[in-house]
Amino acid sequence: MLNVVIKREIASYLATPLAFIFTVIFLVLNGVFTFYLGNFYERGQADLFSFFSFHPWLYLFLVPALAMRLWSEERKTGTIELIMTLPIPTRDLIVGKFLASWLFIGVALMLTFPIWITVNYLGQPDNGVILASYLGSWFMAGGFLAIGCCLSATTNNQVIAFILSVVVCFVFIVSGFPMVLDAFQGWAPAWLIDAVSSLSFLTHFNAISRGVLDIRDVLYFALVISVWLVATAIVIDMKKAE
Repeated sequence: MLNVVIKREIASYLATPLAFIFTVIFLVLNGVFTFYLGNFYERGQADLFSFFSFHPWLYLFLVPALAMRLWSEERKTGTIELIMTLPIPTRDLIVGKFLASWLFIGVALMLTFPIWITVNYLGQPDNGVILASYLGSWFMAGGFLAIGCCLSATTNNQVIAFILSVVVCFVFIVSGFPMVLDAFQGWAPAWLIDAVSSLSFLTHFNAISRGVLDIRDVLYFALVISVWLVATAIVIDMKKAE
């Protein structure tokens, strides 16, 4: 059943301009951020730091835009009632929708390979670090997507789902920033400050992008994805009861 859901979701992407528009915007913005804002050539370094450093901010808007339709559109058009009558477990529906979107983001990420080729042509980068960074970027996109999936299930309005997702994802980005942690200094215990800092996507993504694929960072993203997908199931069950 899981394969059926994934195929249905991928077919829905390909049947509309959404896939093409998302991919083009993703690739264009990556190019602009890397070569213009990131000063790719001026840095004189054979790495993709200027490429990956903008990914959290790129995902902050693009992934919620992709996720906002996952459940809110089904709810708005009424097709969610039909889906729920099908002999498909709710778990397979949620995971299938998530995996299809995650795979789609992965394909868009893979299409940035010319930048990888460019840096290899210009110098001798550490390709192990670059590969780890790609994996970390994809894991982080999964975290953004799981949050967007859950918040899309809370409403039939895609705009509201998008705004809620951006806000929550933003919190997950900046929770490790000094300006946030400084607010806890002086009154909060050290374990609480560490806990808030460890919630940040940036903390774990930056660790992976340095080429250190620590199991704790991978488990963090796996846990974030799992928790938000479970929350999605709870929201859908609550809405079903209404």
